[in-house]
Formats: sequence, structure tokens, C-alpha cells
Amino acid sequence: MEIKNVPLVEPYSSVDIYHSNSDVPLPGVVIVPGGSYNRIMERDSERVAITMATHAFQAFVVRYPVVEHKDYQAAKRAMSQAFDYLLAHAKELDLDPTRLGVLGFSAGGQLAAAYSNQAETKAKFVGLGYPVIQPTIDQRMGVTTENVSQLVTPQTPPTFIWGSIKDELTPYLEHVAVYAQALAENGVPFELHEFSTGGHGIALANKYTGIVNRDRVDAHMAKWFPLFLDWFKQL
Repeated sequence: MEIKNVPLVEPYSSVDIYHSNSDVPLPGVVIVPGGSYNRIMERDSERVAITMATHAFQAFVVRYPVVEHKDYQAAKRAMSQAFDYLLAHAKELDLDPTRLGVLGFSAGGQLAAAYSNQAETKAKFVGLGYPVIQPTIDQRMGVTTENVSQLVTPQTPPTFIWGSIKDELTPYLEHVAVYAQALAENGVPFELHEFSTGGHGIALANKYTGIVNRDRVDAHMAKWFPLFLDWFKQL
């Protein structure tokens, strides 16, 4: 595997490329980590990318502006630029552009949802893990966002959502339920798994991400990942 970082036009933004050599173009996933704009969480980035690579995906991680440079609109521009770069270099990256999607966690889930709802989106599928949907925690994150459920249209790509009913940062009724309702009202194919265990920011919920996430492991919520892979296969 070749791993490299490519700067984007948007300042303080880049995309990590985890390129697996392949004799056929592979599906790709653009991973958008969480971290409340205070950091790029390893649990949601590098370790998810490597795991996706083991399942025959070309994997990429968007590093958007955080800490003193954090800005929601700048992060959205970084998202678009990352997709444009990957599609422009799809052949050399052994990437199938017709099977390129986005996978966002927490604040990264909000960015993933926002990008997927742009008229010019290049995402063919969407995964949202315990996503921020409404601007209810803007003050905590120190950014000004938007209610991305209001952006949903019938053209929004098929979407897979998972979360935990124990999530106190992005409670189900304020975030996941709101977005699922918007998808349903617009006739967008989607699958939703709201687990009774786990919590916010648990990533893959296994030992591999738990070791960089205060040993947070939950075998039940970890089932989101094989469910996501099965969902992707039937698209």
C-alpha cells in the first residue's frame, strides 16, 4: 500500500490517500473524521481507512481545517476539492469513480451529509456515523453550521446511518431521526441502525479503534461495519 498526503487548495486542508495496488478499479470511500473541529480523530481516520482497504476499497481521509483555523464553510470546500482531486486521478489510483462514496463520523458526518446533498456531488453512496445534523452543538464546536436535513432532495445518494440511543452529544431525536425523516420524505433509499449499546465517538467499536479511543469497545455496536459492507454490496 502506498500512503501519501496531498494538499488541497483550501488552506490547512489535505487528503490522505491509502492506495492499494490493483489490477481492476476498486470502489472508493472518502472518510471524514470527527473531533468537534478541535482535532482530526485517529479513531475515525487512519484506522478506518486501513480497515476499509482490507475490504478492497481505495480509502481516503479528508483533513479539513481545525483548531484555530476551523471553519464549517472552509471544511465544505475541502470536501469538494478532495472529491475533485480523486476523480481527476482515478486511473492512477485504481479507483472506480462510479463507486466512490463518503463516510463521515460525528462532525465529519455533518460535512459528509452536506457534501452528498450538493447538486454537483460526486458521492455515489453515503455512510453517516452518529452524525451531527442540526446546529445544536455549534457553540461547543466553535463553528457556525446548518441543519443538513433541510438540504436533502430526491437526488441525495443512498445513505446508511448508524448511532447509539445512548448518545448524549447528538441525541437520536435531534439528529439521526431528523435526517432519516428527511430521507424518507424525499424517497431516498436508506438504512438505519440505532443501537441500544455503545455511544458517541466509538468509531469501529472494536479493539483496533478502541486502543486509541480510551479502550472504548462495544461488540454489539461494532456490527455496524459488517452491516455497512452488506448494504454496500446490494447497491
